[in-house]
Amino acid sequence: MNARLSPDAAAALYAKSDVFTLGKMAHEMRLALHPEPVVTYIVDRNINYTNICVSACKFCAFFAPPGSEKGYVLTPRELAAKVTETVALGGSQILLQGGLNPDLALPFYTGLLSFLKALFPDVAVHGFSPPEIAYLAEKSNRSINRIIAELKAAGLDSIPGGGAEILVDAVRQAVSPGKCDAATWLEVMRQAHGLGLRTTATMMFGQGETLIDRIEHLDKLRALQDETGGFTAFIPWTFQPGNTRLDAPEASSCEYLKMLALSRLYLDNVANIQASWVTQGPMIGQLALYFGANDFGSTMI
Repeated sequence: MNARLSPDAAAALYAKSDVFTLGKMAHEMRLALHPEPVVTYIVDRNINYTNICVSACKFCAFFAPPGSEKGYVLTPRELAAKVTETVALGGSQILLQGGLNPDLALPFYTGLLSFLKALFPDVAVHGFSPPEIAYLAEKSNRSINRIIAELKAAGLDSIPGGGAEILVDAVRQAVSPGKCDAATWLEVMRQAHGLGLRTTATMMFGQGETLIDRIEHLDKLRALQDETGGFTAFIPWTFQPGNTRLDAPEASSCEYLKMLALSRLYLDNVANIQASWVTQGPMIGQLALYFGANDFGSTMI
C-alpha cells in the first residue's frame, strides 16, 4: 500500500475486507518495515503505586475511591521490594502507574523517582500516564510542561500511553468523565516529546464506540506523530468487562485482529505495533504477529 489511508478509505477497507485479507496486508507492511526475523519484547513489571482514584471510570476494575478501606499507596520499601524481584528475574524496566489520587502531590512523584534511581540506576522507569500527569498539573497549578520536566529531572525515562481509551470526547464523557479530555491527553504527549521523552500510544476499544470513533483515534495519533515523531509503539487492546460497571459486549478475537491490522496500515509513521497477549491470551497474541504486530510487549512479571 503506497498511498496513505484517509479516514474514509480506512473505514471502507475495514468494512469490505475479511480478517485474513486485512491481516495479509498488515503483515506485508510489517515485513516491509521490519524485514529482520525478529520479534521484540521486554522483561518488565507493572507496578501500580496506588489504586486510589477520583476518576471512577466505568470500565475500571482496579480503583478504590478516596477513603475506601481497599485503597492503598505503596511505601518506598514495598516498591523497592518489587523492583528487586524484577531485577532478579532479569527485568530491565518497570511500568509505574496509578490512580488519580488527590492526596499525592508532586514531591511524592519526584521523590519516588529519585528513590528508585538511587537504588536501581539501570532500571528504566516507564511511568505516569497522561491523565495522571494532567491531573497532577491541574491540582498543583503548574503547566504540563513543568510537571513533565520535573519528573524527567527526577528520573522518569519514558511515558506510557495509558488513559487514551478512545480519543473522542463523546466516548470519554460516557465512560470516563473524570479523566482528561482527548486534547489534553495529546498535549501531554506533545509536551513530553518536546522535552525529549519517548512515549507509547494505546487504544482500548469495545466500550461502545463506533468504527469511526476508532479511526478518529488513530488519525489523531498519526497527526501528532507527524508533528513530533515521539511515539515508539502503538498498543491496541479490547475492553475487559469483568468486575466493571460498563455494560458493553466483549470484542471478539477476530475483531481484535482486524482492528490490529487496520492500525498497522493506518499508522504508517509509527515503527512498532505491539500484540496484547495479556488481554487476548498467548495464542491470539502469537497470531497477532501475522496481523501487523512486530512486538510482543511485556512479560508482565
